[in-house]
Amino acid sequence: MGALFRSEEMVLCQLFVQPEAAYISMYQLGEAGIAQFRDLNPHVNDFQRRYVSEVRRCSEMERKLRWVSGELPEPPPPPKPGPRSLSPREINILEERIDYIESEIQEITRNAQNLKTDYLSLIELKILIEKTQTFFQDHSAQKKISTSVAIYNNEGVLGHLGFIAGVVATPRVPSFERMLWRISHGNIFFKQAQIDQPLKDPVTGHELQKTVFVVFFHGEQIKLRVKKVCHGFQATMYPCPATFKEQQEMLAGVDTRIKDLKMVLEQTEHHRRLVLANIARDISTWMVVVRKEKAIYHTMNMFSMDIVKKCLIAECWVPKRDLPLMQKALDEGVKQSGSPIPSILHHVPTREIPPTFNRTNKFTRGFQNLIDSYGIASYREVNPALYTIITFPFLFAVMFGDVGHGLIMTVFAAILVIFEKRFGKVKSDNEIWNIFFGGRYIILLMGIFSIYTGLIYNDLFSKSLNIFGSSWKNVYDNETLLTHGSLDLDPAEAYTQTPYPFGLDPAWQFAANNIIFLNSFKMKLSIIFGVIHMAFGVTLSVVNFNFFRKTEMIWLQYIPQILFLLLLFWYLCILMFMKWTMYSAVATDPAYGTSCAPSVLIIFINMMLLKDSESKAPCHAFMYDGQDGLQKSFLVFAYLCVPIMLFGKPVYQILAAKKQKQYRQGVESGEVTPEEEPQEAVGEMMITQAIHTIEYVLGTVSHTASYLRLWALSLAHAQLSAVLWQRVLKMGMAPPGVDGGLGAGLMIMYAIKMFLIFAVWAFFTLAILVLMEGLSAFLHTLRLHWVEFMSKFYEGHGYAFLPFSFSAILENDEDEKPVETNGGPPE
Repeated sequence: MGALFRSEEMVLCQLFVQPEAAYISMYQLGEAGIAQFRDLNPHVNDFQRRYVSEVRRCSEMERKLRWVSGELPEPPPPPKPGPRSLSPREINILEERIDYIESEIQEITRNAQNLKTDYLSLIELKILIEKTQTFFQDHSAQKKISTSVAIYNNEGVLGHLGFIAGVVATPRVPSFERMLWRISHGNIFFKQAQIDQPLKDPVTGHELQKTVFVVFFHGEQIKLRVKKVCHGFQATMYPCPATFKEQQEMLAGVDTRIKDLKMVLEQTEHHRRLVLANIARDISTWMVVVRKEKAIYHTMNMFSMDIVKKCLIAECWVPKRDLPLMQKALDEGVKQSGSPIPSILHHVPTREIPPTFNRTNKFTRGFQNLIDSYGIASYREVNPALYTIITFPFLFAVMFGDVGHGLIMTVFAAILVIFEKRFGKVKSDNEIWNIFFGGRYIILLMGIFSIYTGLIYNDLFSKSLNIFGSSWKNVYDNETLLTHGSLDLDPAEAYTQTPYPFGLDPAWQFAANNIIFLNSFKMKLSIIFGVIHMAFGVTLSVVNFNFFRKTEMIWLQYIPQILFLLLLFWYLCILMFMKWTMYSAVATDPAYGTSCAPSVLIIFINMMLLKDSESKAPCHAFMYDGQDGLQKSFLVFAYLCVPIMLFGKPVYQILAAKKQKQYRQGVESGEVTPEEEPQEAVGEMMITQAIHTIEYVLGTVSHTASYLRLWALSLAHAQLSAVLWQRVLKMGMAPPGVDGGLGAGLMIMYAIKMFLIFAVWAFFTLAILVLMEGLSAFLHTLRLHWVEFMSKFYEGHGYAFLPFSFSAILENDEDEKPVETNGGPPE
């Protein structure tokens, strides 16, 4: 957790590497994922860089492997473990093999498509002959046509009538028929029959809907026109005999050719599957090798070349604690390449702001992503993710407090955590699933904390748990209880003055003023939690001031801000505790009885408006002696903090700038700078500081009120749960009032009814109370951290550390963008 407190210390390094050792060294660094390289050739065109031919070569191999992968019937297995760098000779062998595989599969695919095209033609011809037989042997008008056919010639002329038969796409049939009718002026006879059996396109494999047609015409001129229309509508024309005997002979020959072609197709497809199966075992490994190769050369294109010393020069950001790993990678590259000249690692002093790198693991990564979604932390400033691990699930649970709903969430997250290795190996495009799996530890903690707060609220699916009995006792006899629908319990008599051991007393479940009591309780808790959370955020700014050596800001910003917050709003919380402890139903002094308990909100409003509190005997106007004077003192000190926040920092910066200017003049004896520039700087500082001061003062009020969402969502969640219980489950499962008990039939019907009602209740519980309410509470908790908490100390002006990492590159390879050399931080 120490590494999560603030970002890693980064070092700008300069590398001097021999070209023959550069490839192996970069491979080692890509596996480690510890260096973010800078482009030292920003003005050089991509096509003019040193290793552009190698990058093109890898891109071409990657393109071929992608095409081959798309031809596989099933996704290939994951790459084999044990990655290692390949020598140039091995890369050449791999390239030749990929070229051979591509050409072989293209040839097999081309042959298969030709065979499928022939097969489709034979199937269409067979169906056409079968349909044509019905055309020539039909009743009514078609019989007249068949009797007029006497002699058949090779030109398709039947006596004085000619015909053309073929197949056309079904959606084009209406337009096709209209066009034939127009070009012939109605002097044709068109007959069609749709093919019921679906045909497959030999190229795409999609289903084709086609229709068999026969066009009868008279004369050669109309015949030419019909053929042109058939070509225009991409209709396939087939030769068809006129007599039934010839049709049968042709049909037998077509059937024989179809059987032979089908056998050849099966053998071709079997051979293709065998070839692809052999390739599928290694294609993922080859793809990883090629992508790594491409990423290495793409990164090496960022290096500059020292022509004199004949070495590559690179600059990169590296975490300070990972410098030994980097030196080891450089030494390994020199060792494996056999270079006589060692690689040099040199630290470069710079005033540039380094990237921000927070080292995370599978548990902390989700919380860090929540913070980074708001803004990357400035370099070395306090990282809120460390504290968010506890505060985020706790504030969520305050709004989502229910033992049952928290248990459902905990079980779901526990399954994801227990089987995380199995789920992690399955790559899914479902974004919702990926979000749930990535935040599994967040959901687990939210569920556990919800169970805890549910026990505090004593709420289990809107019902209370009676574990320790009750601290309230019944003071009425049985006759009174039977004759009255509702009765009041006097705390002085019915309450045993023994606090319930843990959480709320189950007796409040049956109280008529249950909502009023919970409203007051949860509202006050929300204010208390909010003030503590904000005060902690303001205090974290001290850590930043000490680290960045701005100790003056502790006096000019932190102390006024924390005093303003505590003197007003923490005092409000103190009044709440005092009210809870000072006033009681069994108090001997009537002034401290429950009837004299003041409204804390009214006291706070009167304090801010400098109004006197009113009271009637025997109640006191104030809760304690000297309260009015102390409150006015707090108000005066809080208001005095405002001008310190407004003018403290600008005045200090002006005095510091003037002192530095006098020092510089005394040392260099240079010319005095004009006065306009300091005046403009002063104006900007005053405006900026005024904005920050107004934002903090008004934000303190609005942010405190914003924490009331803890109370509002908790109340809404409890009421929705109660409505589901009372209006769905309780009313639906009420047994019918039948004298003499229930018969067997009624029992079965009642059991079915109970099952259906429970299913409806369970569905709405999961869909509304767990999913929708959980998402709502999650978003509200996120807002409380981003705005109310982090705004007190967090700048978020940094930029992320994106190292050259193979794991990150391969993880993002599913996108169709070019392979990037920068990726996310390693685990």
